[in-house]
Amino acid sequence: MKKTARLKVKPSYVKSLKAGYPLISEDAILNLHEIKDEGTIVELFDEKNTFLGKGYYGKQNKGRGWILTRDPQEVINESFFHEKLKNAAAHREALFNDYETTAFRVFNGEGDGIGGITIDHYNHYYVITWYSEGAYAFKNDIIAALKNNVPKVKGIYEKKRFAGKGTYIEGDDFVEGEKAPEPLLVRENGIHFAVYLNDGAMVGVFLDQRDVRKKIRDKYASGKTVLNTFSYTGAFSVAAALGGAVKTTSVDLANRSRAKTQEQFSVNGIDYSEHDIIVEDVFNYFKYAVRKELSFDMVILDPPSFARSKKHTFSAEKDYTGLLEQAIAITEKNGVIVASSNCATFGMTKFKDFIDKAFKNAGSPYKILEEFKLPTDFKYHREFKEGNYLKVVFVKKG
Repeated sequence: MKKTARLKVKPSYVKSLKAGYPLISEDAILNLHEIKDEGTIVELFDEKNTFLGKGYYGKQNKGRGWILTRDPQEVINESFFHEKLKNAAAHREALFNDYETTAFRVFNGEGDGIGGITIDHYNHYYVITWYSEGAYAFKNDIIAALKNNVPKVKGIYEKKRFAGKGTYIEGDDFVEGEKAPEPLLVRENGIHFAVYLNDGAMVGVFLDQRDVRKKIRDKYASGKTVLNTFSYTGAFSVAAALGGAVKTTSVDLANRSRAKTQEQFSVNGIDYSEHDIIVEDVFNYFKYAVRKELSFDMVILDPPSFARSKKHTFSAEKDYTGLLEQAIAITEKNGVIVASSNCATFGMTKFKDFIDKAFKNAGSPYKILEEFKLPTDFKYHREFKEGNYLKVVFVKKG
């Protein structure tokens, strides 16, 4: 039986919680110090003892837990999690039945009703990411609910991201079932990806960019030269090559990016030697490209929200405009820049302001061709705008 605690909400936070905001922030609670154990069931009340919600206590960045229900009578137990997983699986029914796509998100935290966890599907292997010890306290109930509601669970892995500021805890990520082959091959709209479920915090492909990769392959890549910056394992480059790009150039600072990108090309039957894979700081590469008078028909710009190298510190909110200016300088006239950000601290309107400022600073006209947000499997909570983090804009340079 889980411990329960009664929390008093400060008056200034009552309105947002009543409106449905699901995160319990540290600053919102008057008596948070009374709770000792993560996973404690908490009931929230205002100063008039009006019930506001029920959830759990768990440290996740600045959050201290999540509201799971607005019904004071609802019990948070195995049946509760069963219902949430059942609804989540039903929302992804089309993806479960899609032969061309075997990698997608099954459960997206607060968007599916339980903040602090995500579950991804990789060809009948499942990866659960726990973002707090509080969420982890429900592990057995959630795994049971998962196995009862999704088809054919071959094996289950987990990622623990609660070592302060969401840091990944190293260790064996395998939980139960059979172990996945290494690499495990999955499909995304017919594109093959090699993933490693037990090889650190990230498995090898970011699933939230599925629609963007398909659009690059199907509409924009044919006959083009493509520069993919912050390329990770080269997923955008593979999509472009399969779409008929004459050449792709992938640039990433991580040493392992070269071998990983070569592998992604190979599993798609592409000769990686016909493409450039460069291990280099992207900021240095931009200077090199200007010096050598290189230019590209398409530049993909998908930096992390925050990054630090020996010479550069990058913050998307402060530095995206300047980064985009450098990309504009090496993009051909009538070329396309795929500007992307997963930074949760600003929305699409502000992101478009960054784009507008960058093109004005560069003295170049531009036209927005289309935009993307999260795909349908990355369900988000309408009151929790931080959860709707992805912004991608296809911009044509005039």
